[in-house]
Amino acid sequence: MERIYLDHAATSPVHPAVLDKMTTFMKDYFGNPSSIHSFGRESRREVDEARELLAKSIHADPKEIIFTSGGTEADNLAVIGTALANKEKGNHIITTEIEHPAVLQSCRYLEKNGFHVTYLPVNQSGVISVEDLKKALKDETILVTVMYGNNEVGALQPISEIGSLLQNHQAYFHTDAVQAYGLVPIDVRELNVDLLSVSGHKINGPKGIGFLYAKAGVKFTPRMHGGEQELKRRAGTENVPAIIGFAESAKIAEQTRKEKTEQYVHFKQIMIDVFEQEGISFAVNGSIDNSLPHILNVFFPGTNVESLLVNLDLAGIAASSGSACTAGSVEPSHVLVSMFGKNSKEITSSVRFSFGLGNTEAQIESAAKKTAEIVKRLTSK
Repeated sequence: MERIYLDHAATSPVHPAVLDKMTTFMKDYFGNPSSIHSFGRESRREVDEARELLAKSIHADPKEIIFTSGGTEADNLAVIGTALANKEKGNHIITTEIEHPAVLQSCRYLEKNGFHVTYLPVNQSGVISVEDLKKALKDETILVTVMYGNNEVGALQPISEIGSLLQNHQAYFHTDAVQAYGLVPIDVRELNVDLLSVSGHKINGPKGIGFLYAKAGVKFTPRMHGGEQELKRRAGTENVPAIIGFAESAKIAEQTRKEKTEQYVHFKQIMIDVFEQEGISFAVNGSIDNSLPHILNVFFPGTNVESLLVNLDLAGIAASSGSACTAGSVEPSHVLVSMFGKNSKEITSSVRFSFGLGNTEAQIESAAKKTAEIVKRLTSK
């Protein structure tokens, strides 16, 4: 039985070229980048080159890139670090109901420590209202954090509009771009964002590496203490092989972005066409057009998400009910609750398919047909 991996939004396979680059580096280099001898300088040079490449990918300055252990640490540093460093200016934060847990839990931590948080709702397409955000802004608002593209339904938020709105306000603007990076062109200057989070393992890079873009002048408190790495903003010896692999995956992502986007949009249409041909009842959660190209979240009326996922797995298909960071729990998706309400049928009968490296048209068609068979079997009882 062929196994078909359709959970790339949870994590992605490492690109062979990335693996080769990392393996070569680990064999030939091992110096600590903070050491002044030749072994250290070799590693430092590689880290500096990787930082430049990653900065260029979002039109930032290399000094504005802070390497982290991934998207969660980047989000924590952006949200908690910024709030704590700017509490003399105010204690109000604005976010959305559909953020990744790395942002939501950071906000809840801050609420326990005297901060007030406004959680903006979304419409049935999974998008916030800029007007709602404008109404929520206060003089004491110090941070607005809105994800670029949602990890469960793919909904793209009006980041550019929000950036423009906040230009004359003291609040810093953070966006979690973990799912969007590598698939959507990002220019932090044009978007007017102050902080932006990225993770390597979503773009066929290694796990355990990411970065936080922090615009020059942004004031935040480090969350880790020790050495003076990352210009004293993030202590700890750099994960050099992962940084090298991360930069290589970013380079490949940029070179193949247009081709991948077209391919993934095509994959979405193949699945939808097969579902229609098979005559099953279904609906796409969110907008097909205003969404990330690699994510398709589908509601299958009359089914149960647990049964769906178990049967899909038995058929060799890896899919998800939403965020991988909350997988294992059977709690309703907070994203779908925000979109449709806590008593909606969508929250118990929806599956996320997400595409990536290694997927083919034949796989997508096969997966869609097997899914339709499972839906028919589950709804005939």
